[in-house]
Amino acid sequence: MSDYAFNPPPLVTLPVEGSDALFPVRRVYCIGRNYAAHAIEMGHDPNREPPFFFQKNPDNLTTGNTFPYPDQTNDVHHEIEMIVALKSGGKTIAPDKALNHVFGYGVGLDMTRRDLQGVAKEMGRPWEIGKAFEGSAPVSALRPVSDVGHPAAGLVQLKVNGAVKQTGDLNQMIWKVPEMISYLSDFFELAAGDVIMTGTPSGVGPVVRGDVMECHVAGVGDLKITVV
Repeated sequence: MSDYAFNPPPLVTLPVEGSDALFPVRRVYCIGRNYAAHAIEMGHDPNREPPFFFQKNPDNLTTGNTFPYPDQTNDVHHEIEMIVALKSGGKTIAPDKALNHVFGYGVGLDMTRRDLQGVAKEMGRPWEIGKAFEGSAPVSALRPVSDVGHPAAGLVQLKVNGAVKQTGDLNQMIWKVPEMISYLSDFFELAAGDVIMTGTPSGVGPVVRGDVMECHVAGVGDLKITVV
């Protein structure tokens, strides 16, 4: 007889490129306004703001090739990001030790119900209603550090229907990957299975059903998603 009141939900996992192994997801942290140009386009001054994070739910991550247009919105925006997957964690991790905890990297989308996020901002409320909905984070397979190293520079680009909409470089991140890990570990105890979405370059914008998003992060991989 089961000890559970009902069957527990399935464990969320991400594929690992070149392997049958699966990466089990524990938590998803997302850093906001981590590219200066994007911070400016969203009406903020990147030179005066400390880093801040919000969370998506593990089951917001999807690995298919479609993005279902969500309910209760008329303004869904694309945000391409490099994702970082941790193999270990801890508290108060020093920046010079942070990369030792990284399992690998991937390409992700932080899809956003921008209209609902805007209302939440105006009311001083959390962003989850705009950010943490079902299917809001399409992601690629992970590529282990042993294959890609620790990408710190390279093109980040998103096309919609073949037209370039977002373009930037990993070296433009205000807070680099070691700093993100270290900063997060001051507030949360990080652990294996944690995923960090590292922010998006400028050029975010809306999509509609039928649009095809092509995402590329140099040295990491590609992701192609159709809005349905």
